[in-house]
Amino acid sequence: MDQSLFLGLVGLAALIFLIGIRVPIAYAMIVVGALGTIALNGPGVFLNQLKTLGFSQFSKYDMSVIPMFVLMGYIATRAGLSQDLFRAANAWFGRMRGGVAMSAIAACAGFGAVCGSSLATATTMGQVALPELKRYKYSGALATGTLAAGGLLGILIPPSVVLVVYAIIVEANIVSMFAAALFPGLIAVVLFILVIAIYVRIVPEAGPAGDKLSRAEWLSATFGVLPVLGIFVIVIGGIYVGFYNPTPAAAVGVALVAIYGSLRRGVGLKEYRWALLETAKTTGMIYLILLGAELLKIFMSRGGVPQAAAEMMVTSGLSPMVILLLLLLALIILGCLMDSMSMILLVMPFFWPVVSELDFGMDPEDVKIWFGILALIVVELGLITPPVGMNVFVISSLAKDVPMGQTFKGVLPFFLGELVRLALLIAFPAITLWLPHMLSN
Repeated sequence: MDQSLFLGLVGLAALIFLIGIRVPIAYAMIVVGALGTIALNGPGVFLNQLKTLGFSQFSKYDMSVIPMFVLMGYIATRAGLSQDLFRAANAWFGRMRGGVAMSAIAACAGFGAVCGSSLATATTMGQVALPELKRYKYSGALATGTLAAGGLLGILIPPSVVLVVYAIIVEANIVSMFAAALFPGLIAVVLFILVIAIYVRIVPEAGPAGDKLSRAEWLSATFGVLPVLGIFVIVIGGIYVGFYNPTPAAAVGVALVAIYGSLRRGVGLKEYRWALLETAKTTGMIYLILLGAELLKIFMSRGGVPQAAAEMMVTSGLSPMVILLLLLLALIILGCLMDSMSMILLVMPFFWPVVSELDFGMDPEDVKIWFGILALIVVELGLITPPVGMNVFVISSLAKDVPMGQTFKGVLPFFLGELVRLALLIAFPAITLWLPHMLSN
């Protein structure tokens, strides 16, 4: 083993140790990347790259889409979109057995399409839907399990900040990634609703039917959600048809959500100030992690760690599909231990070089898109997988009367539903790739 590779492996071990002792992942990557580069090439090389690295990273036009979508999500949180979405979904599904839980899933999908964050979707929809689920005497396991699983929809249904970050890391087309995520996201919604329908058929008392609304109430709830659907169509539909690229689309989304909040919910300067401050904090955190990831990637590339990992996998004698499944399993395990953004930034510089060397009988750009969607789905799974399961912790903090063990029990059927979706997308890549191909023609 040459000295560069040895230093790279030592750096990787040091990174795992720092994360294990709860050093913030951005600082852990910066420290390891900086010290590793200095050890390999000397302080002069490191200082020379540092003086331009931050600017070259953050001045990219594609990077500006991140704060825009984050801001849109925070304004949506204060603008009351979640209440309108849940009210409309409940008008359609609520009178069925398990219908209020199905309504929560549909509302999570709608809010995730505007918010783009899994934890924010789980938190916001938990505050809106949990009182209704309790009012109709839903079991604690089904109520909390539904909301924890529903939060997963925020990470994949476009626009998704994590999807944008993945596209930037592997240099994929953001529009193609958004297009590829649409059908897998809709499949998740359908599967989750089917899971609830099967659950309440087996355990009828877990999800009683809600009240049947009058025609006037039904119409009011349905028409009340049309502005939210209009925002999604204008933002995402405009991207799909090529009217604008993601950055101006995000700016349009911010403007539309702000207008909606001001006119319908009376959102004022106090709420907008809060949204701007939270956006600045979140964007600063993301950018710092991105800087750390770039420093780490430079060090690891010079040490030859990704190249060695790719060579080891390719020459292992394992089939490409087995290697893919092993990587996805590793992502599920890592997803239990850290948030989705940090994990994508940390592991993609190692995993993507491995995947790019494998032969799946597809164009390299298609593999890039397909693997990205699969990776985000298993990242989702980590958010509801013991022992950590961050979405479970979020919902448990809202439903203090439900033991966490019951919530983990409640998410198990949804976890199995996610495995079905993952199997479908692995077996039939065309589900992911059809829309990007159609839009590119």
